[in-house]
Amino acid sequence: MNIFRKWADRPFAIALAYLNFSIMKHLSFTPLYLSFLALSASAETVSTELEPLIVNGKAESQIGDAASASKGQTSALELEERPFLRRGELLESVPGVIITQHSGDGKANQYFVRGFNLDHGTDFSISMDGQPVNFVTHAHGQGYADLNPIIPELVERLDYWKGPFFGELGDLSTAGAAKFRFFDVLPQGIASVTVGEDHFFRGLLADTIDLSPASGAKGEAPHERSGLTYALEYNDYDGPWKMPSNSERVNGFLKYFKESGQDRFSLTAMAYTGEWQSTDQIPKRLIDDGSIDRFGNLDDTLGGESNRYSLMGAWDREHADGRSHLDFYVGYYDLDLFSNFTYFLDNPDTSVDESITGNQFEQKDERWFIGGEARHQWDLGEKNTLTVGLQTRSDFLNDIGLYHTIDRERISTVRQDDVTVSTVGIYATAEYHLNSWFRLQPSIRADAFHFDIESSDPANSGNDNDSIVSPKLNLVFGPWKETEFYVNGGYGFHSNDARGVTIERDPVTGGDAERVDPLVRTYGGEVGVRTEALPNVVSTLAIFYLHSDSELLYVGDAGTSEAGPATVRYGVEWSTYWRPNEWLMIDHEMTLAEGKLQDVGADDEIPGAVPFTWSSGIHLGRAEGLFGTLRGRFFSPRPLIEDGSEESRASFQVNARIGYRKNDWEVSLDCLNVLDRDDNDIEYFYESQLATETEPVSDTHLHPSEPRTFRVSLTRRF
Repeated sequence: MNIFRKWADRPFAIALAYLNFSIMKHLSFTPLYLSFLALSASAETVSTELEPLIVNGKAESQIGDAASASKGQTSALELEERPFLRRGELLESVPGVIITQHSGDGKANQYFVRGFNLDHGTDFSISMDGQPVNFVTHAHGQGYADLNPIIPELVERLDYWKGPFFGELGDLSTAGAAKFRFFDVLPQGIASVTVGEDHFFRGLLADTIDLSPASGAKGEAPHERSGLTYALEYNDYDGPWKMPSNSERVNGFLKYFKESGQDRFSLTAMAYTGEWQSTDQIPKRLIDDGSIDRFGNLDDTLGGESNRYSLMGAWDREHADGRSHLDFYVGYYDLDLFSNFTYFLDNPDTSVDESITGNQFEQKDERWFIGGEARHQWDLGEKNTLTVGLQTRSDFLNDIGLYHTIDRERISTVRQDDVTVSTVGIYATAEYHLNSWFRLQPSIRADAFHFDIESSDPANSGNDNDSIVSPKLNLVFGPWKETEFYVNGGYGFHSNDARGVTIERDPVTGGDAERVDPLVRTYGGEVGVRTEALPNVVSTLAIFYLHSDSELLYVGDAGTSEAGPATVRYGVEWSTYWRPNEWLMIDHEMTLAEGKLQDVGADDEIPGAVPFTWSSGIHLGRAEGLFGTLRGRFFSPRPLIEDGSEESRASFQVNARIGYRKNDWEVSLDCLNVLDRDDNDIEYFYESQLATETEPVSDTHLHPSEPRTFRVSLTRRF
């Protein structure tokens, strides 16, 4: 474990790491130990069994519960009904979120929401059973969030928020947040096989072993149940690419769960490993002149591999006047990624072979991460509550690096660093009902960060500390005739890549480099309405505004994000869900957004900011018999450069599923990209140079959407 010894002389980082380990220790070995929290030590515990978890879908009532029009929840049933090309599209159940990909299947997806091009996750926080998915100071971009470790069938619900209005949400959550919750106990065991075109294969086995004591067993406490949920998934896919992607993924999942009286405890182990070959974005000029196919490539040695292993624990206790929660996570992650976005724009090193030029580069990330949360909620009567929480996290990065490569062989080092990023956040949120039609939810959050960098260039080494306080306020009016109105406002923030916090010398040019602010202030507001006045219909409308003091912008020819100028965004989001009975569900979601760079003159367009998105679907089917789903998703042209002179194409994708269920057997057929449209998943505009060109050419570079494809699934539930 020499990775930890490198930080032995850094008191602040060690203090935060010790706090993380303490949370893990108390939860793992003494789950009933609460003396470190005076807030719960004096609470009188109840002796009744915990209330069953109720999972509402988007068509279910949230009046009296939600604090904003854009807060929502998706159930396992709704996720199961959605045909999807890649598992990242689970997040498209969040209104206004669009998921695409700009290279290999093993990478994190590209995220778009409310006029944000979020790259691989910046400003949109994602977690799974309390463990953050996003990685700070990541080799491929700040906030990198890879959803490949998630097995879709294990997701019990998905909670989502928009805007910086909620005290429990901290770093990277200005645009919004999503929290995946996994089943403690699966409703049924699952054995599933899916096969499809382009050598697609997926196999899944998952079940819960019931470990609950027999009813009335001597010496056993009443109201006790426990179980062990396991899952193993294998996925292989070549894709439509001229160079097969050979994408291979293995996921493992093991969760122990116990509920006894007022206590609920779980311990979860997750493992993910994947490798792939990449067809990166390619220049449009070569497609136009017929030099290469839309699914062709210019470098057949691109790709990567990644692993993520983690252990998570959670404990909850119900009290007579509130509830306590404690969780922890600890894990290991690595990524080795080879990319080439500019081809032969320059020659990084001719000492190996003067005839070889190219711009292939390697991004290497390896880290241990650890953290957790402790919170307590007091019930103050009349539905009033007060919640206080503490969150902490430390990432220990070993030799995070950027290298020039040829055919995946390193020829020079751009930079290599050991990095520690540690943070502690505390928050308090109250909910107070002034009367039957007005409630308010004030909250305040304070975060402290420590950055420590040991760089291959001593000029770029150093450390820094920063802190920020973020007040928030939500006002809720109603309900009147099954309708509530919301006014939300708040401050938030995002952290920047630690390497930019202490930088002095540009590792590429050798010239002076400008440091970035460790923490960047954001703020926003929202006015909305939620109505359930029509039977079986839930409809929400939200008008939003967001400001960021510095935007994290994706740089297409560098494959990473960097701090840019301030931005503002405003727009409207409208969603409607109709479930008239158990066998029919219709939904409609639409977002209009306008975004501008600030203080940059006339060229103020935000590259990649999507002004209009639309999603709609219909699902029909009972528990047994025929069922089917049809979904459409559209996102409009968007500016590719600041002056707006270059725009992307629009994209309209339709997916469909038809199937039959009987006696716990299910067979289904998915048709993805039903219309077989030649859309593009992503487009960028920048300079590149081919081997046959004598000078750089500014051009659109694109990654095409996959053509129409069919997949057949056979599932047995037991």
